[in-house]
Amino acid sequence: MATRVRRNPEDARRMILEAAGKLLAAGGPAAVQVRAVAAEVGVSDAAINHHFGTRAQLLESLLRFGGAKLKAELHAVLEAWTDGPNDPADLVRALAALYADGYAELALALHRSGRRDTGSGLLDEVVERLHARARRHCAATGRTPPTREALRLTVAALHQAVATDPLFGDEFRRSVGLDTAAREHMLDWWIEVLRTTVAGRNPHPDPGPEGG
Repeated sequence: MATRVRRNPEDARRMILEAAGKLLAAGGPAAVQVRAVAAEVGVSDAAINHHFGTRAQLLESLLRFGGAKLKAELHAVLEAWTDGPNDPADLVRALAALYADGYAELALALHRSGRRDTGSGLLDEVVERLHARARRHCAATGRTPPTREALRLTVAALHQAVATDPLFGDEFRRSVGLDTAAREHMLDWWIEVLRTTVAGRNPHPDPGPEGG
């Protein structure tokens, strides 16, 4: 007879959420059923309910789990930066990857069910680190750094774009004659927008040829 492995509640919850995340990525929110998650982990349905209560509570916990995972991934990217040139491409792609794994559909489904996110600060660290980097870079190059508000607006617009892309991106691209393959080009465009914002402005732009 197999020996039952006893896990502490924190480890058990993490394993359940990781299994639910795999199902979410494979089949969207509809695939995250208590029985399917239990089968994935190798526990009973009752064990899932013991840790999360209802399926709705499991889904809400899964959304928070995804947010915490994203925050940790972004922090790791930021910690890998040095005082030299840093490229925000990894930040943009980490953000896009989470929503492409089913979290966009999950957030929409929970919103439709009445859930409203009253939290904040998911990308605060990103804004602060980008602002600090912009000030250092601009001090060295004589450019005018972006304000913190400008970076907040840029990052918020980026976040909105990548969060809604799995839901509506193809439709918006088709509206201007772009195909599905343009998704990668759009991510590249957002990366360039963030690079340009962080680079700041030239305080003395070239006026161009006289009398032009």
